[in-house]
Amino acid sequence: MNFITNILNSLGWYPTIFVLMLLESTVVPVPSEFVVTPAAYHAASGSLNVFLVILFATLGADVGASINYFVALYVGRPVIYKFANSKWGKMCLLNQEKVEKSEKYFDDHGVAATLTGRFVPVIRHLISIPAGLARMNYGKFILFTTIGAGGWHSVLAAMGWYLHAIVPEDQLNEKISEYAEYIKIFIIALIVLAIVYFVAKKKMGKKQENNA
Repeated sequence: MNFITNILNSLGWYPTIFVLMLLESTVVPVPSEFVVTPAAYHAASGSLNVFLVILFATLGADVGASINYFVALYVGRPVIYKFANSKWGKMCLLNQEKVEKSEKYFDDHGVAATLTGRFVPVIRHLISIPAGLARMNYGKFILFTTIGAGGWHSVLAAMGWYLHAIVPEDQLNEKISEYAEYIKIFIIALIVLAIVYFVAKKKMGKKQENNA
């Protein structure tokens, strides 16, 4: 049992899941795999509802992402960079390079980055910042964020449910770390393939228009 799991047991699972995923979607480095996966693990035993686990996690992510979005929208890039380079930013494992990386991801993939970015480590909790800086339509932002966060939390919940059948609780954290790495690699590979497909499709469409 790790520190996060102890908090979940002590304070109540659903509200704590909401708060921790809210924090993860701002600038606080809370590892979602060590929140949602243990919760789904317990849901498999009947002590929790796995759908409520996913729901509260996703609602928390939406609120946290919205905080980042509106802060970026109203304070602007200089203040964001200043915070990232400050002592407080470093305490949150944040720096300007990470913010710039999330901005590049947003620039390269457009508004859909708020969806796909939820599956990418480091980018996941920062992608809402460039969305706010770019003044992305909030309705579209929250829709894509909900779909992306819900998808990611569903993957983590499925992993927790599966691990319940094969892993004793005292080995859970170790297996989460092991399986999470495989899942990240698989999802990143899928995103890369999807990007390649859509870019190739777009180029073929332009080529056909030019030949017409």
